[in-house]
Amino acid sequence: MYPRLLINLNAIASNTERVAQMCHQKGIELVAVTKLVLANPEIAKTMRLNGADKLGDSRLRNIITLREHGVPGPYQLLRVPMKSELGLVVHLVDEVLVSMPETVFELDALARNFQRNIQIIYMVDVGDLREGVWFEKAVDEILEVARKIKNVKLVGIGTNVGCYGGVLPTVENMNILLAVKRELENELGFKLKVSGGSTVTLKLLEDGILPDGINQFRVGEGIILGTDATGDRDIPYLSQDTVLLEAEVVEVDYKPSVPYGEIGKDAFGRTPVFEDRGWRHRVILAVGEQDVKPDGLKPLEKGAKVLHASSDHLILDVTECERKFKVGDILRFRMSYGCALRAFTSPYVEKEFIQG
Repeated sequence: MYPRLLINLNAIASNTERVAQMCHQKGIELVAVTKLVLANPEIAKTMRLNGADKLGDSRLRNIITLREHGVPGPYQLLRVPMKSELGLVVHLVDEVLVSMPETVFELDALARNFQRNIQIIYMVDVGDLREGVWFEKAVDEILEVARKIKNVKLVGIGTNVGCYGGVLPTVENMNILLAVKRELENELGFKLKVSGGSTVTLKLLEDGILPDGINQFRVGEGIILGTDATGDRDIPYLSQDTVLLEAEVVEVDYKPSVPYGEIGKDAFGRTPVFEDRGWRHRVILAVGEQDVKPDGLKPLEKGAKVLHASSDHLILDVTECERKFKVGDILRFRMSYGCALRAFTSPYVEKEFIQG
């Protein structure tokens, strides 16, 4: 059935092993992130068997899936938890990222009631403006929390960069985080881990400029796709042929490149813009916005260009292709992070494992 994802477990295993080796050489714990693949158990097991120290996900439902399929933990909850799910957090999660005192105190009370040992990493905002206490206020807030909790354990601090504000990790903002760590350790009298990185932070590690003391990375995209969306690059030492999308041609035609008639908005409220390139050869594939993020598709067919998509149809210009297409032909694509995320979570996209 099409559309479908072809998932190369050998390539994902190789990527995991390479990233884990880099991390472990510098004393960095690797949390392999499974949210991109909807916590697919086979992919998660592959990552754990090839060097990942923990598995991280942002959704409790995904952690339930991993547990039900016997995928070995420990499990880290990446998204700061909702108050309404804290009861489940206590039962399902070993390590959780937090950013609000009241959340920690509620977890502390629940951990006492259920006799569970939960570890917390307190998030510090070093500039990206997503979750975490602002770095200038971090020491005071975290100290106040750490001195009041009795049943959950503060094991570290962490930060997120890139995902909201697009802020890149630098030696400077990593050192901000490490300065917070040192002040806290001086006051608390015990060592803290620093969860300072995601896929985009691998570049600092590659270049040999990651400050000492950053000792946990949370990596999903780099392992699963071999790419770094925030850094806008293919990671050169990792495979990008890990997950490919296949879609089937349902129409082959030759039409003008500009619509005929008054232009309004498309089905998603966008006003499309067209370049007049005369009459062009086109194909329509049975895949659309409900399945993928079309602007994140990268055709493997030389000369093919993605034009636009509706909910169910993807239109490609194939004028420059050597291949002559017919109904029923299959085209393959690499995908951006956002595109792959939608494809893995769509129930209309089949998932098939292949041997690389």
